[in-house]
Amino acid sequence: MSLLLQYGAAAQKNQTAFAIGDTSFLLNHKPFVIRCGEMHYTRIPRDYWRGRLKMAKAMGLNTVCAYLFWNFTEREPGKFDWSGQADAAEFCRMAQQEGLYVILRPGPYSCAEWEFGGFPWWLLKDKSMRVRTQHPHYLEACKRYLLEVGKQLAPLQVNKGGNILMVQVENEYGSFGSDKEYIGLIRDYLKAAGFTVPFFTCDGPVQLKNDIRPDIFAAVNFGGNPESGFKALRGVQAHGPLMCAEYYPGWFDSWGRPHHTGSSQRVIDELKWMLDHNASFSIYMAHGGTTFGTFSGANAPPYLPQTSSYDYDAPINEAGNPTPKFYAIRELLSKYLQPGETLPDVPAATEAQSLGTIRFTASAPLWNNLPKAVIADTAMLMEDLNQGYGAVLYETLLPAGGTAAIQFEDIHDYAVVYLNKKQAGTIDRRKGNFTLNIPARAKATPMQILVEATGRVNYGYLMHDRKGIHGKVILDDGQAKKELKQWKNYPVELGDKTIPVQYAPLSKIVQPGAGFYKAVFEVNELKDTYLDLRKWNKGLVWVNGICLGRYWNIGPTQTIYLPGCWLKKGTNEVIVFDLLGISHPAELKGLSKPILDSVTEKRAQVHKKASQKWTIPASRAHYNGTFEDSKEWQMASFKPVMARYFCLEALSEFKNQPYASAAEIQLLDADGKEIPRSAWKVLYADSEEVDGDDGNAANLFDLQFTSIWHTEWQDRSPKHPHQVVIDLGRAYKISGLKLLPRQDNPNGRIKDYQVYFSSTPFKGL
Repeated sequence: MSLLLQYGAAAQKNQTAFAIGDTSFLLNHKPFVIRCGEMHYTRIPRDYWRGRLKMAKAMGLNTVCAYLFWNFTEREPGKFDWSGQADAAEFCRMAQQEGLYVILRPGPYSCAEWEFGGFPWWLLKDKSMRVRTQHPHYLEACKRYLLEVGKQLAPLQVNKGGNILMVQVENEYGSFGSDKEYIGLIRDYLKAAGFTVPFFTCDGPVQLKNDIRPDIFAAVNFGGNPESGFKALRGVQAHGPLMCAEYYPGWFDSWGRPHHTGSSQRVIDELKWMLDHNASFSIYMAHGGTTFGTFSGANAPPYLPQTSSYDYDAPINEAGNPTPKFYAIRELLSKYLQPGETLPDVPAATEAQSLGTIRFTASAPLWNNLPKAVIADTAMLMEDLNQGYGAVLYETLLPAGGTAAIQFEDIHDYAVVYLNKKQAGTIDRRKGNFTLNIPARAKATPMQILVEATGRVNYGYLMHDRKGIHGKVILDDGQAKKELKQWKNYPVELGDKTIPVQYAPLSKIVQPGAGFYKAVFEVNELKDTYLDLRKWNKGLVWVNGICLGRYWNIGPTQTIYLPGCWLKKGTNEVIVFDLLGISHPAELKGLSKPILDSVTEKRAQVHKKASQKWTIPASRAHYNGTFEDSKEWQMASFKPVMARYFCLEALSEFKNQPYASAAEIQLLDADGKEIPRSAWKVLYADSEEVDGDDGNAANLFDLQFTSIWHTEWQDRSPKHPHQVVIDLGRAYKISGLKLLPRQDNPNGRIKDYQVYFSSTPFKGL
């Protein structure tokens, strides 16, 4: 028996057998192609689970893939809750009733743009904590969690009469580390939890080598070019069926960036290629849904929090309805069914309703409803206040003095600064500027800083993302720097747990500022709607006590999805917490369609200031070369150079178009190893398309192969050359580079290029 077949154990008598063969998956000893799609039970109201599963079946899928999110179940250490919305076992049973198998992805790390990648926030209370390592406290918590997973879900394995075909070990670990012993430990915990079906790992084509183990089956993740992705898989796993564990038909959205969409024709062409080559796949996402509550995460670097809408431009949209992409996939998959298999009819689309103007009548200003302060010499992190989500209000006394600057080491994530409760400015982690100028003060003045957590980093090197004010706070008057001490720290919990507040008539609030606003509204039909938050600023929304998620008027999402099943016939209550407060009439409406692509931020993240100009002559280039006309990683080696600042200059494009584009860039040290990118910052980009698409230059090192840097194309198309200048954070000895061209189409594919290096900032920038 082959090694692969050994861990596709024989089924018990009268139960379904599933195994991994040398060339294909085997279901009851017959070849089986997995046509899977990802959907997350936490992102779908429980009342809608069955309808969404019916949609998956009607699209032509035979399997659904489901993440478990550890922090959704163990919200306090040792206290597990699998009830209601967290009932993963019921979701799997429901899938089986609808004729679908399940691929289970229990973690402990999940990602999925979910807060902290699915890890519980309380892990960060331990200052020594290193997640995704062999840290003893981390492993102890992982084992406890996975044993509980086994109690719930091991009885539902396919070889026990259930429908769980396979179980994933960790997730995309190769993008984070290379400790294969750690992967083995997580697999052993899953075994101890009672899982006996085949285990698997998955990762991107480049990262596969970091976590592949010969005793665990491997799948590959990609958003395009399946031939190349499977070639990489075969490079590390010579035998076994081909499987793409995450195939991306769209992409997630981040605040301040345009809504992402994916080409239906590309998806159809690439799914067909996989089916024609007997390759299994899971469409990530088949249905994205909504990240309700405070569970939306963030990517870094650069820090980019994600929207509550997880529509993903998936074939089944946020409300669970079919899109043109759905029907195109259904038509394709109908030609590749198993013998005797037929597709059910497509369920009728659900209707959404409009709601008239809802006027708010009561308010609870934060100033009047603060919890008890924790007094400390320094500003405390949220985790040290035993708080998971929401905000912290910090207060200290500024001495009298002239104009000055307040300097923070770092703020996670968004701060509103007040002098004596009057707003003095904001600080946004996304923009990397942690200094705020303040006016002169005739006498000692209280300073308040309201810091909101907008999602812990869920992917990459910067996941230990503790919230609040980090480090010292310095008052700099131009002559001396003074550390501010004697802080009051007010923990302001928001989300599924929220601080208790007392409301007063809104008409009596003179200066509402940050706070809660309450209204009631009537409905006759329990239909979905989309609350229009365009007149508000930034915060959270609750309806009938359920936290729907975050809003932020910079977009791209301007509405928040309100499922009809969470409404009541008759009177309903809506509460909005606005971080900045509102001065105009407090009101909102319900729309019958979402607004997913309306960015209002005025080119805030373009990396070119009016004063900047690239003036370095070509003679200063350290190396010049020509890339291949290919989607594959491009590599170049050159004479080692010590530098902190780097410029990639694109000189031409293969189709003679004025554009330049690329997905990722890596630099190699003197030993040929990749230089860490966690401290990289874009200092300059001559051109970025940020209106018609998300072409931000920082996408070059965001660890995501689907996002790209793209020069302007919508309103103007500047000609070559195009430059991107990056500060590496510190000096390295650099001997080469790797560049991944965009994967979805060849537009902007760089042909001729040159690179520049410097130990000091380039002149003119």
